[in-house]
Amino acid sequence: MSEKNEAPSGSPARDGSAPGPQPESLRFFGTTWVDHDGGYGLRRAGVTVGSLAAAVASCFVLRFAYQGLEIAEVGGFVGLLVVLMFAVCSAIAFRKTWEGFGSRSADPSQDDRLRGLKSIGFIGSLLAYFLRSFGEAPGEKLRRTEYETALAQYEKRRSNRAGHPGSRTKAKGKRPGRR
Repeated sequence: MSEKNEAPSGSPARDGSAPGPQPESLRFFGTTWVDHDGGYGLRRAGVTVGSLAAAVASCFVLRFAYQGLEIAEVGGFVGLLVVLMFAVCSAIAFRKTWEGFGSRSADPSQDDRLRGLKSIGFIGSLLAYFLRSFGEAPGEKLRRTEYETALAQYEKRRSNRAGHPGSRTKAKGKRPGRR
């Protein structure tokens, strides 16, 4: 969230020109998730279909890679290890991606350490994206909660202001004769 100091208008705009908290942009959605405008429904349908198509295409690529291992006659044990590696990495990537839609990571360095594992298990990440896009833009609930909290805090701080700073000293009332 970004925030500017002063607000001439009542409600903050999302274009960055108005003060107040600004919504965080989501991949493929920008800030259309705030009001569900700008083709939000079509984007969600596109993300749903696109992530499923990418996951299916990825499964075909992995199948061809496995067939390459069979042609190379590396043995059943190596083939089993490759299948297990992709299955475990995909399960972990699915879980971590799904958790990332609901809450921010407490330790960002752990996400950096898991980047390679999530790259290997990319099918799990694609499936998490596919399933999440049925109900909302992936990550929308988390961003909406953060944005609404930031807006409430901004409005609260803004309503507590006295207005012109010079009027505050006069409002307290000085005793006559004291300087």
